[in-house]
Amino acid sequence: MSEQKFDVVVVGGGPGGYVAAIRAAQLGFSTAVVEREHLGGICLNWGCIPTKALLRCAEINHLMRHADQFGFTVEKYSFDFKKIVERSRKVAAQLSGGIKHLMKKNKVTVFEGHGKLLGKGKLDVSKDGKNVATLEAKHIILATGARARVLPGLEPDGKRVWTYKEAMTPQEMPKSLVVIGSGAIGIEFASFYHNMGADVTVVEVMDRIMPVEDAEISAFARKQFEKQGMKILTGAKVVRLDKTENTVTVHVEAGGKTEKITVDRVISAVGIVANTENLGLENTKVKTDRNHIVVNQWLETDEKGVYAIGDVVHGPWLAHKASHEGVICVEKIKGLPDVHPMKKENIPGCTYCTPQVASVGLTEAAAKEKGYDVKVGKFPFIGNGKAIALGEPEGMVKTVFDAKTGELLGAHMVGAEVTEMIQGYVIGKTMEATELDFMHTVFPHPTLSEMMHESVLDAYGKVIHM
Repeated sequence: MSEQKFDVVVVGGGPGGYVAAIRAAQLGFSTAVVEREHLGGICLNWGCIPTKALLRCAEINHLMRHADQFGFTVEKYSFDFKKIVERSRKVAAQLSGGIKHLMKKNKVTVFEGHGKLLGKGKLDVSKDGKNVATLEAKHIILATGARARVLPGLEPDGKRVWTYKEAMTPQEMPKSLVVIGSGAIGIEFASFYHNMGADVTVVEVMDRIMPVEDAEISAFARKQFEKQGMKILTGAKVVRLDKTENTVTVHVEAGGKTEKITVDRVISAVGIVANTENLGLENTKVKTDRNHIVVNQWLETDEKGVYAIGDVVHGPWLAHKASHEGVICVEKIKGLPDVHPMKKENIPGCTYCTPQVASVGLTEAAAKEKGYDVKVGKFPFIGNGKAIALGEPEGMVKTVFDAKTGELLGAHMVGAEVTEMIQGYVIGKTMEATELDFMHTVFPHPTLSEMMHESVLDAYGKVIHM
């Protein structure tokens, strides 16, 4: 056991925690990170990064199946599912190793174990039930993340009913599966397994899939998924699972009727639960709301010297939001003069399914509910030369403006590479750009980004290529 003092101790080494630690070290704070599993957290090891590696393979498989459209003849091909999974894990391991290097480079001390608050400025670090260190710090940042929500009766068993972890490391490719939940995680897994050849059914309790997205984008995405052969049930609830040795029969209730669907595997993707247990919060004035830690705009809790960032606080629960919160938190502690609180309406959301979905700001419906008089512009992928050349003519860009001021209220996209394109609107929104700023911007040709320009023009009756 050792007692050590630091200026800043971060509990959790995910995208919020490790970024906060690096920024703290850059600002001259003696800094430590306490991590109980893997540096990089869920995002890097079991979420954002390895799923993108899997989805890249699914994209390749999708292109191989449609090679004739590009003039290629592929008579026979196959894939090694084990190698696909292995590649995904190697990508995660490579990046996790990179985080270790960054910790060393920035002179951040890493403690392996579970961190628990002992009271004012003190933290116990234990591993396998044994104390490995007692840390003292003026500033303690909780970045403990979240885990998959488990619904009663639908508990994952790791074999036939999966969470994201099992879905990322299957022993073999299932021929059929049901995905419960159509948020970003559920839809990405549904898209991956469908593009790899599985028979996929998505069950969503809300009246539409991807319910946080603009209704028009959500409807367009559903149409594309169903066109590809995916089955989607909305306004539906899974009420029971009957398991055999190799299959699961899913009882789905919708419209007063119950349907039985028998599949090889079930993926549960019904949200998250913050990791607030056993953190010693009872030894502090830290408050929670619906299991998430309550913080102010500077990420401060009600306990002086204790802060919280990322998935352990209220949403949106996104890695890039967590990282940015880490920087804001540390820079505010340092007292830098140009620190700004986060504007959640400027945080983009991306879903890496086929087709991709990306958005920032208010949906059309939300803008109207807030009392805005709106101007809405839309432009289809079919009107864009680059999209047609890529063989990706299905998609849409939609923009929502305040009719009075020209402020961009929201941007919503579905189609190829929109997760890369959305950043253009994010920058514009952060800079409080108006419709004229977008109109006067020269977009390169031929690119998919030209559709962003055309959508703005359409909102004001000036669209060129439609």
